[in-house]
Amino acid sequence: MPEPKQESLADYVEFKDEKLAQKFQSAPIPMSTLYEAYFDGALELKTDLTTLLKKRQLFVKYSLTQDHLKWAVTNFVPEVSIHSKARDQRIVREHYDRGNDFFESFLGDRMAYTCAFFSQADESLDSAQWTKLDRVCQKLGLEPGMKLLDVGSGWGSLVAHAAEHFGVDATGVSLAEKETEHAKARFAQLGLTSRARAICADYRDIQDQRFDRIACLEMVEHVGVKNLSSFFERLYELLEDDGMLLMQWTGLRRGLHPEDLIWGLFMNKYIFPGADASLPPASMLKATEKAGFECQLLENLSPHYVLTIQAWAKNWERNHEAVVARFGERWYRIWSFFLAWSSLVAEQGSAACFQVVLNKNVDQFDRQQRLELAESRAETLKRRERERERARLFAAE
Repeated sequence: MPEPKQESLADYVEFKDEKLAQKFQSAPIPMSTLYEAYFDGALELKTDLTTLLKKRQLFVKYSLTQDHLKWAVTNFVPEVSIHSKARDQRIVREHYDRGNDFFESFLGDRMAYTCAFFSQADESLDSAQWTKLDRVCQKLGLEPGMKLLDVGSGWGSLVAHAAEHFGVDATGVSLAEKETEHAKARFAQLGLTSRARAICADYRDIQDQRFDRIACLEMVEHVGVKNLSSFFERLYELLEDDGMLLMQWTGLRRGLHPEDLIWGLFMNKYIFPGADASLPPASMLKATEKAGFECQLLENLSPHYVLTIQAWAKNWERNHEAVVARFGERWYRIWSFFLAWSSLVAEQGSAACFQVVLNKNVDQFDRQQRLELAESRAETLKRRERERERARLFAAE
């Protein structure tokens, strides 16, 4: 009985570059060579990206190339070693000020560029993002009149939710101008301008204020390993002694596998330049503890991270024509590759998403309030579920 034919890259792509075809028709191809060729149109897909990437171990190798080394010397090393205010502002605006319509093409109406929380696998992205925002507010124990600071507030989704549903005085800071403009317009539309504001500024420039609660959702990665200590020390200064800090971040696992490294370099080059603080929990918590914080609660959100990215990918695919017309085929392909590969990387544990609640490690902090918050949160969740069930019943009538 003949042995089954070994699958090759040529079964999944059509080479448009003859030299590339001759070299990698049957030989393993470096992952970076594969995605660069796809971005440049040197190869076309015979299938969808997810199907191709699920088979990647059959024909891909994870090796550093000359292009990696050249880019590291000219871009990555300077970004990691400097991380100044001016450089951080430039990097953030180059990415996030590309256009709100670009990000809306995959984030959807809620414009939350952070991991959602899915009550069930088939829940809509909008509902899952609403649940995530609500859980963040509950974990922080927000109450009317409290002062909340959202560091890296994006398009204002958390600030709006906290001000509207929990009655807090909320401030968001972001370095991206277009994000800030969008957030201000959202607050005005919702009638929240008296207690919700968006500021285009660096968190390091906040002066003469202290907050009852601070949130930071998937922004700390941009701070950089070099600045982690000063970042947490600054948040410590901005937080009231009886306050709480909630931080959510995506991190690479400890002991990088070859694919983890190549994926991380891809992300830093094309998706999140300068975001070198994607750390495992032990390293991140060590930095918080050195700054004077104590960990109350740590949650692994990785299954929700996978579902979030998959939902973004579906949105992106649905908006193919509009994205290409506005930004070109190359940008469409870069983001398609990012979303398809990232969901698979998250599934296998290369990257994960964590959420931690911290307080100042001072003697007078009321540590028993965690029990009260847990009880209050349980009652709130029951009420929210009753409200959703009622809404489902009305929708069915």
